Order: sequence, then structure tokens, then C-alpha cells
Amino acid sequence: MKGAALRGERMALERDQRISEVVEREQSRLLNFIRRRVSDPRDAEDVLQDVFFELVEANRLLMPIEHLTGWLFRVARNRITDLFRRKRPARFSDVAVADQDGERLQLEDLMPSPDAGPEALYARNVLLDELELAVDELPAEQREVFVAHELEGRSFKAMAAETGVSVNTLLSRKRYAVLRLRERLQSVYDEFTRG
Repeated sequence: MKGAALRGERMALERDQRISEVVEREQSRLLNFIRRRVSDPRDAEDVLQDVFFELVEANRLLMPIEHLTGWLFRVARNRITDLFRRKRPARFSDVAVADQDGERLQLEDLMPSPDAGPEALYARNVLLDELELAVDELPAEQREVFVAHELEGRSFKAMAAETGVSVNTLLSRKRYAVLRLRERLQSVYDEFTRG
């Protein structure tokens, strides 16, 4: 039994070593390839990490890869395509509501300045309380994604890795959360402007 376990460990170490060598050898070429196609350096780094993550996963699943360099560039092309297909996730700071004239107002436009006197401070606190209640009323899955992304600044990729839930599912949950909050903010805004 011990011999088989030792052989398994040695094989795993050899696979890890091979992956490290591939990463070392191909990283710079692959990153240059990605950067020529993706303008945001952070997105380019994310694509590169996705490619190497897929390599590690393929290795873990013992998938045979015949032409490794070609495989890496093919995965990179696919990840770049995915990046461009992905819709920009709705940001809560982008939430806007319509005023009486149909003009779109951003969240910041709705919030009275805390320096504008006691009435403005009261109105601001009411709006913040309503916002907090609205977030609390979201379904748990939507609330968790919304809070993690908007308030904690966590990426969808990191949340997916942590929870095992796909990025697309997380994006969808966030989108529904933003739509619900937008609806709720519209009704709060309507209340304030009627009064």
C-alpha cells in the first residue's frame, strides 16, 4: 500500500513539475499574444490565469494534450472570445431612476448632501435605510453576490472559485439583484418627489 501511495505522490509531483516548466516557458509568449487582443492589462492577466487554470485542471483530470503550445493558444483564444461575449455586469453605482421629465438620475444624484442641513441629512438617512432594507429583502443568493461584488469588491471569478457556482450564474444573480433594487429605488424616489 505504501509503495502505491509513494508512486502516486511521485507521479503527482512530476506532473506539477511539468506544469511549472510549461508555465515558465510559455508565460511571456502567451501574455504577449493575449495583450495584442485585450486592451485592459487586468483582463489580459485574468485570461492568462484562466488558461493556466485550465492547464492545471486538464492535468488533474489526466487529460492527454498532444500539442501543448497549440492547446494553450487555443484555450487563450477561447477565453478572449468569452471575455468579449460576456456582458458587462450591472454595477449598483450605475443604477439610475427616471425623474418626472423622464431624465435618468444616478444614485448619487438622488442622495441629498449630508452638508445641506438637517432636512437633507434626514432624507439621506431615510434613503440609506430604505436601501439597506431593500438589500436585506433580496433573495439570499442574489444578496450574497450583490454584497460580495458591490460592497466587498470581490470578483466573479474569485466567488466562482470559492463557491463552485459558475460565473454566468453569479452574473445572472447580480443582474436580478440590481433590477430589484432599481425598482425599489424608483418607488422611494417617487415617494420623495410627491411629498
